Amino acid sequence: MTLYAAYGSNLDPTRMSERCPHSPLHTTGWLAGWRLTFGGEEHGWDGALPTLVEDPLDQVFVAVYDVSPEDERLLDGFEQADTGLYRKTRVRVSALSGELLSWAYVLDAYEGGLPSAVNLGILADAAEAADAPADYVRSLRRRPCRSIEQ
Repeated sequence: MTLYAAYGSNLDPTRMSERCPHSPLHTTGWLAGWRLTFGGEEHGWDGALPTLVEDPLDQVFVAVYDVSPEDERLLDGFEQADTGLYRKTRVRVSALSGELLSWAYVLDAYEGGLPSAVNLGILADAAEAADAPADYVRSLRRRPCRSIEQ
């Protein structure tokens, strides 16, 4: 088993149990020194895609899962890591139990562009399902998003 830090729609434990049935939730925590942002607008069908970038002044709420090798291959397909759209990077998660070395998916595209309102809603709902602090969920719901006309 390896530890995976989910920051997007995979924050939702129900979604992850459907996608990766052999990979239980380990804990939740924070990626200190990282910022949630969006990029690769040309790759998304309705706006920019979620990703992480290093930022010493920010942090991102994550759910950490114990991922089996079988589920890791499935997850690579869901997250398009097998196509090169996302790549895996090592991160340190600050959890109540201490620091955990995990991996997370990072978009292999330039930062910029706006996500769709639907995508932001999915991220906020997933964070809420993972028991993220209310102010974190609220900040996701208030982020600027792509208008329908774009």
